[in-house]
Amino acid sequence: MPLLEINYKDLSVTAEEFRLKALAWADAFPLAAYYYDHNIPYPHNGFRHMLAVSGGTTIDFDPASPFEDLKEAIKQKQLLCGYLGYDLKNNIEKLSSNNHDGLGFPPIVFFVPEIILYFNEVSITIESSDAYIQNILETILATPAAQPAEQEGITIQQRVPRTDYIAQVEKVRQHILEGNVYELNYCMEFFAHDVTIEPLALYLALSEVSPTPFSGYLKFNDNYLLCASPERFLKKTGTTIVSQPIKGTIKRGKTPEEDEQLRHQLRHDEKELAENMMIVDLIRNDLSRSCATGTVKVEEMFGTYGFRQVWQMISTITGTIKPENNLVDVLLGAFPMGSMTGAPKISAMQLIEELEATRRGLYSGAFGYITPDQDCDFNVVIRSIQYNAARKCLSFMVGSAITYDSDPEREYEECLLKAKAMLQILS
Repeated sequence: MPLLEINYKDLSVTAEEFRLKALAWADAFPLAAYYYDHNIPYPHNGFRHMLAVSGGTTIDFDPASPFEDLKEAIKQKQLLCGYLGYDLKNNIEKLSSNNHDGLGFPPIVFFVPEIILYFNEVSITIESSDAYIQNILETILATPAAQPAEQEGITIQQRVPRTDYIAQVEKVRQHILEGNVYELNYCMEFFAHDVTIEPLALYLALSEVSPTPFSGYLKFNDNYLLCASPERFLKKTGTTIVSQPIKGTIKRGKTPEEDEQLRHQLRHDEKELAENMMIVDLIRNDLSRSCATGTVKVEEMFGTYGFRQVWQMISTITGTIKPENNLVDVLLGAFPMGSMTGAPKISAMQLIEELEATRRGLYSGAFGYITPDQDCDFNVVIRSIQYNAARKCLSFMVGSAITYDSDPEREYEECLLKAKAMLQILS
C-alpha cells in the first residue's frame, strides 16, 4: 500500500493535537481500532501506537469453526484488527455459555484496515489502499480534535450485590476445599440500561484517569470497546511468544513512603505470591502445547509495576514456537488467559459458568492485532467499558482470583478498586 511519512515538526499542529484530530476523524468510519501504550515502560513494550480504519465490513466467521476461518484470514498477509471473545472457549473445549448477555457482541471480530496511521517517535506514517494519501492528511488536519469528557447522569447498577458476592466466594472456597479447583477468577458486572454516551470522549477520559500500556479503542458499527488494560495476553515476534499474567493487586499510596510500603506489602504477600505462581505454572503449560521442548522460560517472576490506581504483580513467560506450529496453534493452546480463569483451567471455566451471573463475552477475552507476517500482540480485556449503542446498553466487569485463603470482604474491596477508574468517569 502507498506510504506517506510526515515529521511532527512539519505539521501545523502539535503531535498531541494531531492524535486527537486523527481519533475524531477515525470515529466517523464504521470500523476503527486504536492501540496506545501511553509511552509507559514495560517489559517487551506495550502496544504499538497505531490507528486503523475501514469503511467496509468485518470478516465473516463461521460460529462452528472460527479458528479455521481465522487461519485462512491470516494467510492473506494483511493487518487484522479486532478481538477474541472469552466465549471462544466453547470452540476450544467442550464448554458452554448460557448466562445473561445484555451486550450481544459477536464472539470474534476482525477487520482489514483500509488506512493505517503509525504514531512513531518523531513522525507519523500513513499507509493506505487509496493513492490519495495527501488528502487523508488534509482531512485529518481539518477535523476538530476529540476531547475527553466524563459522563454525567448515568446510574450504574451492580449485577451481584455485596452479600451475594461474598456468598459466591464462599462457594468457590468450598469447591477448592473439595479439590475441584485450586484457584478461580470470579467476576461481577456493573451495567446501565437505556443510556446514550459519546464513546470516544469517554475513552479519552478513561485514558486520562487510567493510562496503561495496552489501552485501546474499538468501534465496529454500533459496538464499542473502551479499554484501559494493563495486562498482555500474548505477543508473537518471529518464533518468540511472550505472555505476561497479572496476579496480585494493591492500591497506590498517597505519599511516596506509603506507596513504597504498599508495593513491598504486595511483593511479600503470601496469598498473592501463591496466586501468581499457580497462574505462571498454568501458562507455562499452555505455552508448552505449541512451543518447542525446553524453550518455555519464566523470564521474570513476581515483578511489581505501578499504574495510576494500583500496583500489580506481573510475571513474564516466554517460549519458542515449534517449526510445525503457527499463530492459531498458539492461540488454541493458550486462550483464554489463565489469569482470568483459574487452575485447573477447564474445571475453573466450568465453575465460572455455574457461579457468575453474566456471560463474559468480550470481557477477559483479548483485543489486539495480527500483522501481515503473522506476528501479533493481544491484551487481556479488563478495566474496560463495553457499549452497544443500538441497545443503549453499557457494561463493565471486574474480578479477582479466589484461593482457599481468600478473605471474601478483601476480594470484594479489590473488585471495587479495579472498578474505580470506570466508576469515576461514569459518575
